[in-house]
Amino acid sequence: MPKRKRHYSENPARRIKVGTAIIPVIIGLGVVFLMLFREFNPQAFLQISFTWRSFFWILVAALLMAGRDMGYTFRLMTLSEGKFKFWKAFRVIMLWEFTSAITPSAVGGTSVAVVYVNKEGLTVGRSSAVVMITSFLDELYFVVMFPILVLLTGPHELFTLASSPAGGMAKDLIIFSIVGYSLKLVWVLGLSYGLFINPRGLKWLIMMIFKLPLLRRWKQGANKAGSDIITSSEEFKKKPFSFWAKAVASSFLSWSSRFLVINALLLAFFDVNHHLLIFTRQLVMWIIMLVSPTPGGSGFAEFVFTRYLSDFIPVGAESLTSIAVGMAMLWRLISYYPYLFIGAIVFPRWVRKKFGREKGHRSREIATTK
Repeated sequence: MPKRKRHYSENPARRIKVGTAIIPVIIGLGVVFLMLFREFNPQAFLQISFTWRSFFWILVAALLMAGRDMGYTFRLMTLSEGKFKFWKAFRVIMLWEFTSAITPSAVGGTSVAVVYVNKEGLTVGRSSAVVMITSFLDELYFVVMFPILVLLTGPHELFTLASSPAGGMAKDLIIFSIVGYSLKLVWVLGLSYGLFINPRGLKWLIMMIFKLPLLRRWKQGANKAGSDIITSSEEFKKKPFSFWAKAVASSFLSWSSRFLVINALLLAFFDVNHHLLIFTRQLVMWIIMLVSPTPGGSGFAEFVFTRYLSDFIPVGAESLTSIAVGMAMLWRLISYYPYLFIGAIVFPRWVRKKFGREKGHRSREIATTK
């Protein structure tokens, strides 16, 4: 009996508390308030007028966020090979996004996503495979798109900030981008080798690496990751081209929609050019946000936005900070906070439905044994 109870309580989904959703809200609003407090200029907002054009482009931004979720949903429907219909796949995505929103960006909701997929009807092995493939497809988008976009925009334009000394290139952003891209490339190449060529060989290599003294404490997690790679390989290595085409297309739809949101928001209030450059800078922003220790990048995301995208806000220097912070807040209101709200409603009901039933079944099983 104790063993069963301990196994039940160790389920990662049960460690998530809806109340923690308030933490990223407090952090995000706190950072916004601090930035406004330092250089708040109430006259700055007189330069902005809300018109029908503003309404239209904010609506477009909201639709792009919906496109992001639809891309994720269709991808999950594809990876489940039709076992997840639209609403079931959409529910899993909302739960997944909620978990990502209340955990540090470097952690994300991937570990709990296996539980979500499993509890909605797939086996544990298949659930691990699906989550592993989504990780692969997400990183593949960045690995493919980033060098193409850098070539199209030019590295000088991409990394030159007005706030840098003498308008020079921001060396810290260059370093972040190179290191981050290199890590993503290694991850994609490693997963490609493990998923499609030699999964057991990759697991062996992972276990050798995690025998090192500094990494030994994570050996158990590394072993599970290696097993997931083997399972994923068995599940997906022989899928037809049409399967991968749909999975890749839905991934590109989702990520491209995500990065176009800021373009739409800037168009809501300003005459903006250089849309490809704005889009490309968001890929750099994304990799910087991955190192954020705060839940969902709260506070950190707003700060990065004001530093890296304020160049495209055509106002005077005395008004720039205030308006940039306001735009950052609007961006987060559309792209981040809705997942906290939806998740706070969906998650408790889902836990009661899935784990309450399981707990009741276990109780009856124990009573029968007695």
